[in-house]
Amino acid sequence: MELNIKLQVFEGPLDLLLHLLDKNKVNIYDIPIADITDQYMEYISGMQSRDMNVMSEFLVMAATLLDIKSRMLLPADPTEEETGDPREELVLQLLEYKMYKTMAAELKDRSLEASHNFYKEPTIPGEVLAYEPPVDLAELVGDLTLERLNVIFCDIMRKQTDRVDPIRSRFGRIAKEEISLEERTASLKEYAAGHKSFSFRKLLMGHSGREEVIVTFLAVLELMRTGEIVISQEELFGDILIESQIA
Repeated sequence: MELNIKLQVFEGPLDLLLHLLDKNKVNIYDIPIADITDQYMEYISGMQSRDMNVMSEFLVMAATLLDIKSRMLLPADPTEEETGDPREELVLQLLEYKMYKTMAAELKDRSLEASHNFYKEPTIPGEVLAYEPPVDLAELVGDLTLERLNVIFCDIMRKQTDRVDPIRSRFGRIAKEEISLEERTASLKEYAAGHKSFSFRKLLMGHSGREEVIVTFLAVLELMRTGEIVISQEELFGDILIESQIA
């Protein structure tokens, strides 16, 4: 009569060692290496796996156990320096493996528990989505005052005047169609939608006329009032930095 014995499958040699320690109810810090080695050898002798990669891992551990067992059975050589407990490295490996195995089991339990939960997609009323917080004009303006804005404006206008060519300014001039504040505001809003940050001086590039500068400045003030841009100035009489708030 043929007797078939089914051996428990372990994930690796450390998994098998932990099983033997739990089975024998021994302290992991004080492993009875002789008994555990004998039980370990008994298990791998009954393994029927033909996968050499799997077998090699168990055989390497078997060789390690036999080496530790022989070092513990042989008397210590008085001429050699004391190297400590030969089981120490194995104990550290087992503790690390046990920690990761416990964490994996905890994550598996949480995943199983989460699989029984169902979540509803958020439904936000249209009134809430359409709500826009009120704009705090005082916060937008910050430490800028009308006096400082006037100084900056006068400085820009003076630089525009300094750029006038004294010779070409005497030539005839082709009248350009005036731009309205509404058109300039719409143009500035479109520009701000595509530029997160820019300076007021850069905004005026290509607009040399006094009327265009004034209308542009008024458009900046209008968008600042509506909260679509925020302006700041790093230094006195410096350039105005504009931050777009348009999504």
